[in-house]
Amino acid sequence: MEKRKLGSAGPEVPVICLGGNVYGWTLPEAETFRQLDAALDAGLNFVDTADVYSRWVPGHQGGESETIIGKWFAKTGKRKDVILATKVGMELGEGDKGLKAAYVRQAVDASLKRLQTGYIDIYLAHIDDPETPLEETLGVFDELVKAGKVRHIGASNYSGARLTEALETSRKHGLAGYVVLEPHYNLVERPDFESNLLPVVEKYHLGVIPYFSLAAGFLTGKYRSRQDTENAARGAMVQKYLNDWGFAVVLALNEVAHAHGSTPARVALAWLIAQPGVTAPIASATNEKQLADLVEATKLKLDAESLRKLNEVSVRKVAPEAVDA
Repeated sequence: MEKRKLGSAGPEVPVICLGGNVYGWTLPEAETFRQLDAALDAGLNFVDTADVYSRWVPGHQGGESETIIGKWFAKTGKRKDVILATKVGMELGEGDKGLKAAYVRQAVDASLKRLQTGYIDIYLAHIDDPETPLEETLGVFDELVKAGKVRHIGASNYSGARLTEALETSRKHGLAGYVVLEPHYNLVERPDFESNLLPVVEKYHLGVIPYFSLAAGFLTGKYRSRQDTENAARGAMVQKYLNDWGFAVVLALNEVAHAHGSTPARVALAWLIAQPGVTAPIASATNEKQLADLVEATKLKLDAESLRKLNEVSVRKVAPEAVDA
């Protein structure tokens, strides 16, 4: 399986990152174990999770995904075979959020305990914390790197300006710097990354692992109306795409998939893999077919005409309202 360097300073990773947000949410523990086994067998050894997964589920408090991954590590002894990313900063409870040094120290130890490991390969700030000086946040990340608890650090949900400021702060003070960015980027979410973040990524040679690579499932073509979203785990997230423009993107994906003997999901991921700056899109799977799509997407090379077609149809000139179909 093709691998790429995760930025100028990160490890080599496969060109798809397995999303762990579904573990303990829409994928139970036993099925998660089977998926992780199958993914490793197929060469997908890059896994992304976060301490907050899956706090949004009634009865959950966060940490469920990390806990299941940790149990799998303990059962299989395969920790050394996995490149593991997890995140800190989202709210886990009253006062348990942000990027202040004391909280990050507490949070990383809790993640390490749940994951049943002594180190995290890539530890990301899940969201910017404007109330905490960057020097404080980067200082504690530097401390964790020097202690061996974290190998590399990254950022998610940062603006281009704030990301630049963080990188320059690391340089100025001789602190560990972000080597990877985890942005929201896919065929129907292009402008912010391409206009505001890509120039920073290219200047500082960062790796990029976009989340919501399939737009919460919209780019697979399974949502055609509001009714389709009503009982779906991520249905509310895709309603803004249920309009003529969004459906035109899905139609183009179907046409390109047909021409390549592929599926819309594989084409959407292959498009992302082909984009400037992108290292490895993050995508989750809840069944064997979806996992197969992730594996096969790594082998799909889109021709210039297919890329042009997808680029043109996904440019959003106007933001129409979602349809009520």
